[in-house]
Amino acid sequence: MFCRKSLILGAAILGLGLGATALIVPQQRALADDMKVSDQKPKDIIDTATGPGMQKVTTVVAAIKAAGLVDALKADGPFTVFAPTNEAFDKLPPGTVEMLLKPENKEKLTAILLYHVHKGDAIRAADVKTMSLSTLEGKPLAVKALDGGVWINDAKVIKTDVICTNGVIHWVDTVLMPPQ
Repeated sequence: MFCRKSLILGAAILGLGLGATALIVPQQRALADDMKVSDQKPKDIIDTATGPGMQKVTTVVAAIKAAGLVDALKADGPFTVFAPTNEAFDKLPPGTVEMLLKPENKEKLTAILLYHVHKGDAIRAADVKTMSLSTLEGKPLAVKALDGGVWINDAKVIKTDVICTNGVIHWVDTVLMPPQ
């Protein structure tokens, strides 16, 4: 009788353990999928942008590679990169991304990407105020701190302070287009 009760109790505990594991594992997966980039050892901008927690900016990484800007963004810096999310690229007219990624449009793609990069300071969220920032493209960005948010031209900053060894990345919800 004692052995039978122990066996039943053991099976019940094992069953609860499996049930608890079934509940915990999805939560752990969700945490791993949403891993904070700040929890990672700092790397340069490119290695950070292609690492864990950066799945929402894969389109800009593909564009950086197509434009041949990988080495430039691995350089010393410091840089502040305003990285459009994949959803920001989805807002562009249909076919725009594909058109920009063609080799014959490399110059235009490069200009657009360089317009997302400020060199000279790694501007962190705590440093933001309404100001103008120079870009590697040559035309300035208008930074506006208002209504509890930060705007870069017409793009809202939606994630801040992805710290890298050669600068910082902020995610924006819109692809910034250099003025003509």
